Amino acid sequence: MEKRIIKEDFKKEIKDNVKRIYRKDFKEASTQEIYQAVALAVKDVVIDEWLDTQNVIDEQDPKTVYYMSMEFLIGRLLGNNLINLCAYTEVKEALEELNIDINAIEDQEPDPALGNGGLGRLAACFLDSLSTLGYAAYGCGIRYRYGMFRQKIEEGYQKEVPDDWLRETYPFELKRSEYQYEVKFGGFVRSETLPDGRIRFIHDGYSSVIAVAYDMPIVGYNNSVVNSLMIWDAEPKQVFSLESFDKGDYQKAVEDENLARSLVEVLYPNDNHISGKELRLKQQYFFVSASLQRAIQRFKKKHSDIHRLPEKVVFQMNDTHPTLTVAELMRLLMDEEGLGWDEAWEITTHSVAYTNHTIMAEALEKWPIEIFSRLLPRIYNIVEEINRRFCLEIESKFANDHDKKARMAIIYDGQVRMAHLAIAAGFSVNGVARLHTEILKNESLKDFYDMYPKKFNNKTNGITQRRFLLHGNPWLADWVTDRIGDGWITDLSQMKKLAVFADEEKAQQEFRNIKYKNKVRLAKYIKEHNGVEVDPNSIFDVQVKRLHEYKRQLLNILHVMYLYNKIKENPDMEFIPRTFIFGAKAAAGYRIAKLTIKLINNVAAVINNDKSINNKLKVVFIEDYRVSNAEWIFAASDVSEQISTASKEASGTGNMKFMLNGALTIGTMDGANVEMVEEMGEENAFIFGMSAKEVIEHERLRDYNPMDIFNSDQEVRKVLMQLVNGFYSPNDSELFRDIYNSLLNTQCTQYADTYFILKDFASYAKAQEAVEAAYKDEAGWAKKAILNIANVGKFSSDRTIQEYVDDIWHLDKITVR
Repeated sequence: MEKRIIKEDFKKEIKDNVKRIYRKDFKEASTQEIYQAVALAVKDVVIDEWLDTQNVIDEQDPKTVYYMSMEFLIGRLLGNNLINLCAYTEVKEALEELNIDINAIEDQEPDPALGNGGLGRLAACFLDSLSTLGYAAYGCGIRYRYGMFRQKIEEGYQKEVPDDWLRETYPFELKRSEYQYEVKFGGFVRSETLPDGRIRFIHDGYSSVIAVAYDMPIVGYNNSVVNSLMIWDAEPKQVFSLESFDKGDYQKAVEDENLARSLVEVLYPNDNHISGKELRLKQQYFFVSASLQRAIQRFKKKHSDIHRLPEKVVFQMNDTHPTLTVAELMRLLMDEEGLGWDEAWEITTHSVAYTNHTIMAEALEKWPIEIFSRLLPRIYNIVEEINRRFCLEIESKFANDHDKKARMAIIYDGQVRMAHLAIAAGFSVNGVARLHTEILKNESLKDFYDMYPKKFNNKTNGITQRRFLLHGNPWLADWVTDRIGDGWITDLSQMKKLAVFADEEKAQQEFRNIKYKNKVRLAKYIKEHNGVEVDPNSIFDVQVKRLHEYKRQLLNILHVMYLYNKIKENPDMEFIPRTFIFGAKAAAGYRIAKLTIKLINNVAAVINNDKSINNKLKVVFIEDYRVSNAEWIFAASDVSEQISTASKEASGTGNMKFMLNGALTIGTMDGANVEMVEEMGEENAFIFGMSAKEVIEHERLRDYNPMDIFNSDQEVRKVLMQLVNGFYSPNDSELFRDIYNSLLNTQCTQYADTYFILKDFASYAKAQEAVEAAYKDEAGWAKKAILNIANVGKFSSDRTIQEYVDDIWHLDKITVR
């Protein structure tokens, strides 16, 4: 394929952009202004291919997937677009000739605040793979103005501040004012009988906003395919009511504007109160309704028969947040397209599919009927009817099991259960790792599996190697290409060819050199951002992920405290220096998670300032963990902490990114860890803890008492007492009392040590001893790391997406010439 970017032309274009946009000579431009000029020059190339892709889609009319997700954690786009355009080297060299470092330019781009954790990053990886594999797709979400939050650490505490990523113009988004749709809330529903006897439902007395589309390009790798991430902003239907203002009702005058603004300000508003719950539900309906209206409008441009919708469109619901897709599609088909219930249900149930991402009860959304019916009255009417018919179906299939209807009903006990709606309507229900899917089928969703066994299937998650190796770790990427060629960029299974080098001394030394360079790079970042000097020769032991109790960051930091005690008690003990690196955001209303962050930082303050331990231990909490710093973290890591309570992690994808970059896993047999160990070999990981089966059995019997461990294990007892004796909080010995109570004390609302931290502690400590012993053997460690990389092929999102296409979506490839 011919070059998309010619160096001399590119240099001229960015200089012209600076002059045109800022009325400046290039030498006077700031780094931010140069970034904007470079991004716009790249955007020009992208738009040409974007238009070509759209023209091909218009000609070929392929089936299209609409990937419905509350989150898209896409990361910075400049570098990723250049990688996928195969133009990174040309632009890097062009900028060098202008005495500009491309890394400094990339650092000017904010991470778009459109997601938070693994759910959003998975969605972004999937879009990348869809474009690279040549399938027509739209990502559908919300254009959050401030994201979830930008994390600041002040005196060890997490502080949430607005993530103002749109403060400067974001060059890779495109406002599509031609796509505007009204979305209605509140009011009431009335009915009228039409001359032909049909009943028409009319929504009156509502307030509404206008959803306005913004598109971002999703560039495929070296194939000229550019799909769209379609995110919705909200604008008021009436910007300002002069009539209300003149009457002195100043609040009413700006009511529409306030409603619109609130819908798109933040991701996952705190729902510990009624108004937060209401806002979350409104957000979900807002983006679902707008996306479906655009999808149907687009379908009707080429097709006059709405019954053919499932032939050309599929809606994939990424977790329960977009489940309103079911009822909204029914509403549009009946109220706007004039179909009867049975026709609409036939279309809907062949158009929507559901991905389950959790077995955690609190994450399977349930909405109070009072809120749901008040905010979405017509949608609630439809859900009621779906539930009535679904309950009749349950009764007909399980006549002798009277409890089944209560367990399975969509509306029950004053709540609307969204996962139940998604399963009842979806033609496919998939888990995201083999173990997770089996738990869904045999435990948490067993009733539904008994009823619809053919709906259930597994699609183990994956990641894009183009961002997390080709862009994030260029030294390692070049080494891999030198060894096996560049076919791995679009076919990760080719990494298998690396296995023959695992025993080669030269390859091992080269790998160690690359890892050391990446550790030096991260150490510099840590020094600049945390003020802590860390030794690149130490073991970089890393846990970076959303903070939740089941992910067990607490187990990790308790073990750090345990190690510190051992070093203090035995100053001359043999010990390879360790740097424990954490990165995590806790939800604003998640008190115990935020207290865990405070604990990590307090432990860090004590250990990092204790000169007597001679830098044997360091603890670092990286502020505002996000995609851009994650790339550097994965590249530099020696040890990957994947230590969730077995049965609780659906899949995980951070585990795969570490594996891709040659970090060795210490983990439980949970989520995708199980399949990773199968691929890499258990001898190339450090596995500990109870199995999922054992955890589930303890939960069923409720026979675990953490006080038994507290009373019998002196070292564990010392660590736990340090939580409440002021050792890590001398000014407030009670600061960490709630953490202590969560592990031991039945004052908690749930039984103590819900996530079996103390139960798995001894096994974890033993596995960490195995890590240290293995690390002493430099050649052996490098061999294990190379074999991790060599066996990562299964965990590409390209493989995952192809499975979705083959088994669920049935899309046709497009070819852009």
